[in-house]
Amino acid sequence: MQTDFGTPPEAHEIRETVEQRLKDVHDGQGVPETLTVEFRGQPRHVEVIDMPVHRLFYNPGTHRIRAQRSHDPEQDGLLQKAPWRGESQAYLHELLKALPSDPSKEDPRFRDLLDSLRDHKQLEPGLITRDGILVNGNTRRAALKELGFDSIRVGVLPASTTWADIHAVELSLQLRPDRRREYSYINHLLALDEQLASGRHISEVAKEFHTTSPACERDIWILNQLRELIDRSEQSGRKLRLMDFEEAKEKLFELYRAYTKEHAKNKEQADLLKEARLVAIALNFSKTDVRFIGPKFHAQYLDQRLPDSVKKATAAQAPAAVTIPGLNRTVQASGAELASARALTDYVLKAKAVQVGRGKEAPPEAVEAAKTVDDLKAVFEEAVVFAGKDVRLRKKRQAAPDRVTEACKSLEQCITDLVMARGKGSLDEGAFDDALLSLRSVMHRLAVEAGKSIPLPDEGLTWLRSVTKSQG
Repeated sequence: MQTDFGTPPEAHEIRETVEQRLKDVHDGQGVPETLTVEFRGQPRHVEVIDMPVHRLFYNPGTHRIRAQRSHDPEQDGLLQKAPWRGESQAYLHELLKALPSDPSKEDPRFRDLLDSLRDHKQLEPGLITRDGILVNGNTRRAALKELGFDSIRVGVLPASTTWADIHAVELSLQLRPDRRREYSYINHLLALDEQLASGRHISEVAKEFHTTSPACERDIWILNQLRELIDRSEQSGRKLRLMDFEEAKEKLFELYRAYTKEHAKNKEQADLLKEARLVAIALNFSKTDVRFIGPKFHAQYLDQRLPDSVKKATAAQAPAAVTIPGLNRTVQASGAELASARALTDYVLKAKAVQVGRGKEAPPEAVEAAKTVDDLKAVFEEAVVFAGKDVRLRKKRQAAPDRVTEACKSLEQCITDLVMARGKGSLDEGAFDDALLSLRSVMHRLAVEAGKSIPLPDEGLTWLRSVTKSQG
């Protein structure tokens, strides 16, 4: 949703300063510096002027820190109501300096920007409205303020610029392929969603974002999953935030691929896989660990290891067992396994939401929630270890047959090559005979090792052993 934040209270004075400096550029000698931007669908050359750093305002609607604004809900609420107040602008200043995944820490890339500006000054101009709102160059202005620079070079948009124009121009500048610092992953998702919500066709948005329609569909699916997770995590007035998943990009990509593949075969199995992997992602497991989690992860590895307290806490949310009339037997209700998995996911998410809220104003239950998360992560780790062992074992079991299959393909190609060589009279008979002797030696060794590994041979191994024995 594109918000109209109005104009700063000093807009009239700033506009006068901007107009005077534009006039000075016109009246001066030489060729004025210009900046090319896409304005209302067309290239537009805007003139560049120097403006006092302290007279400009950060853009409260910038996509660069959209997700990070939730870091401090109280400050975010004030920013939404009074974006031009000193406290709100100071909050934006801190977020522009911060690490996207953890706004309590400074982003190393911001430190690199400081070093670049200190050594080389400002290489590219920013972009402002005539009211002094930064459309592009918010982070550069934050760095210049930190360094104590007095002025910043900025292009000036036309006087008719609206907030819809501000959002569109910022996005078009950011999506240029040569941008040095891209939006963080979550802010990219939000920008994409904003464009689709405005009614634009997905193919048009994909072109603007320099990607494909299937990639956009994947990203929107991921964003929807994260929003659902956040809703499910609410506990004691706290819930997870989109920015808590900033570092999960590749894991979420792999989840989408695995879910889509499984969904084509069985929707419930795909949902089971999704629930288990989303919990692992929320618990910050590595990408390689998350890969070991499949549809049967709960039933085969996790459920048996869960503490009784967790089973009791989540049991009420799962469907009750169903009694079969006349047989006096009970079975799981339809969808019971998935409901149980969802209940566990909700349990973990709620504890994680309280844990994330720890700090000087955290509620007393935060420490208990942190212990719950740590305990559950330990249980998940043990389950993942066993799942990983089984995955690796299955791969090892498949390795030998796969290699024989590949060898057969090579031999089939060899037959084709022999036919071609015979027609041309180009076969090196000596080299071919040496290769056959090597093949005989390898087949002997293969028969021996296969005989040790398979106590009751079937037709294939029986043939191999008889052939190599007769040639022995």
